[in-house]
Formats: sequence, structure tokens, C-alpha cells
Amino acid sequence: MGTDSARALLERAATLTLQTGNLLNWGCLRKKCPATPAEEVRDCIQKTLTEWSSKIGQDLNQEMLEVLECTVAQAVEKINPEERDELKVSAKLFLVGSNSSSIRDAVDLACSALGVAQLDSVIIAPPPVEDGTSLSVEYLQPYWQELENLVQNKKIVAIGTSDLDKTLLEQLYLWAQVKPSSNQVNLASCCVMPPDLTAFAKQFDIQLLTHNDPKELLCEASFQEVLQESIQNTKAHKWIPLWLLRYSVIVKSRGIIKSKGYIMQAKKNAC
Repeated sequence: MGTDSARALLERAATLTLQTGNLLNWGCLRKKCPATPAEEVRDCIQKTLTEWSSKIGQDLNQEMLEVLECTVAQAVEKINPEERDELKVSAKLFLVGSNSSSIRDAVDLACSALGVAQLDSVIIAPPPVEDGTSLSVEYLQPYWQELENLVQNKKIVAIGTSDLDKTLLEQLYLWAQVKPSSNQVNLASCCVMPPDLTAFAKQFDIQLLTHNDPKELLCEASFQEVLQESIQNTKAHKWIPLWLLRYSVIVKSRGIIKSKGYIMQAKKNAC
């Protein structure tokens, strides 16, 4: 009955928020090493949906909510306030839709899920540009302004970028009120850091990091497919992912990961 109940809840909802909780608490995932970040995301979403739907009772007297929260209760792990100063909470936010206000929603949900007042750093991966269009500083500006507002409101300490070359990073740096503290470079696109990027980053104290995330970590088709596989006949084609946030909680003194997880939000199209 769990899947039937989950399907009924999804029928009524307009927004779906999914939280994996701490993946280090998932015994099944610890035994398996996904080949790519995209496979890990897909795996985590599928397992969360399956586990969540299996726990829903057949009694549907529970409130039918506009915003449906899907999570695995036993995996949720909030940060102990007494340990907060010893931990660094970092996040990378992948925007699927073009609404910059999603950034605030994602940061608020991450803070709430982890039980903290602010995130130490957030790196943003803006929505992919249309084919034939080059990434420009004008395209990045509304997203960066939203991040700046969150820094000014003390929800984030430091903000960073992803996959900017030297020219774009310089343009953003000169324009921005809150300067980027880091820039991620994809290992697939370069084995060695470009010398001009390295020199600029060193001059303005911008940390260069590496990553192996694809341009689209979670595309619309992939999410709909996972939703359909996990909870059949959900009219999965109507659900559109808005954003995906990956967080990690690191013990500063030892550099070990204490917690890692994903939070995402999707909306249902009326048509």
C-alpha cells in the first residue's frame, strides 16, 4: 500500500522537497561506490523515494500537503550546536531552472536540515546556457546577487563559482560586491590548471579547486525516470526539478567528512 499512498500524495502536491539525510548512515550506499557523481545522485534519489514510499501507511487521513517532504527519517542528522565551531559546512548548488530565487530556498532548506544558522561556503553551478550561447557575466549576475544577499544576511560566509575561465572570473570579480572566494575547475576539461587562471587567482586570493561533476548533474529526463521507476504511474513527466544541493560537513582539525547528503526540490507543471 505504501506506493499507492505515495502516489496519492504526489497527485495532490505541487512541490516536492527530497532530502537524503546523511549518506554515511546508509549502510547499503557505503558498500557501493558509484562510478560518477550523476550515478550517485540518481541512486540516492531512487533509494530515498523507495524508502519513503514504503514507510507511508495506507491511512490517508494524513494531511494532503501542497509541499510534500520526502526523506528517510533514520538518515537525518542535525549538527550538535556544541560541535558547530569545529565543523565546516560546505555546499554546491546546481540550478536546473532559471529562477534565481531558488538559491534562497535551497540555502534555507539546507540550514534547516542540518540545524545550523549559516553555511560556511556555497559554490554555485548556474543553469546550463542554451546551445550556441556562451556563458557571460551578465548571465551570472542575477544568481550572484542572490548569493551576495545571503552573505549580507549572514546565511552564508563565503561564496564561490564553478568552471569560470580567467576572463569570466575576472569580469565577475571586478563587478561583484562580495568577491568569489573560490572557483572550481573541471578535471575533465583540463589536466593542468591554466597558467593565466592560476596567476589571477593567486593575485586576488581566490582558491582554485577541482571537481568531476558533469554540466548537468540532474537533468529533467533523469529525474522523471527515477520518479517513475520508484513510484509507478505518478505522472512523472509533469515533475520538473528546480535545484539540487550537495552538502558536506567536515571536521576542521582532521579533514574528515562527518556528513554528506543531497537536498533537492521539484515542482509539478499544471499542464
